[in-house]
Amino acid sequence: MSRAKTGVVRHQRHKKVLNATKGFWGSRSKLFRRGQEAFIRSGEHAFSGRKLRKRDMKSLWIIRINAGLKAFNIRYSLFIKNLNDSKVILDRKILSELAVSYPKAFEKIVKKVSE
Repeated sequence: MSRAKTGVVRHQRHKKVLNATKGFWGSRSKLFRRGQEAFIRSGEHAFSGRKLRKRDMKSLWIIRINAGLKAFNIRYSLFIKNLNDSKVILDRKILSELAVSYPKAFEKIVKKVSE
C-alpha cells in the first residue's frame, strides 16, 4: 500500500490561510506559520471590534443629542430622565438622527418632554 501524506488537505489549509492574509505586511502574507498567527489574531481583533463599535456608536449618539440640546439649555441627563418619565419610547439612535437631520421634529420632542 502506498503511503498517503496530507498533500491535498495541507495545501487547501495553507491556501485558505494565505488567501485570508493577502495584503498583510511582510511575511504574514507569504509564510504559512506567520500567516496563521496573523489570521487567528485578526479574528480576535474583529470580535473585540464588533463589541467596541456598539460602545462607540452609543457615545456618538449621546454627543449628538447633547449638541442638539445645547440650543434649548437642557442637560442631557435631565432630558433623558424627563423622556423616561413622560413615557416617550425613543432610543438614543433615533433621537440623535432627529437632532442631526430633523431639528424641528427634535425641537417638538424637547418641548413635549420639558413640559
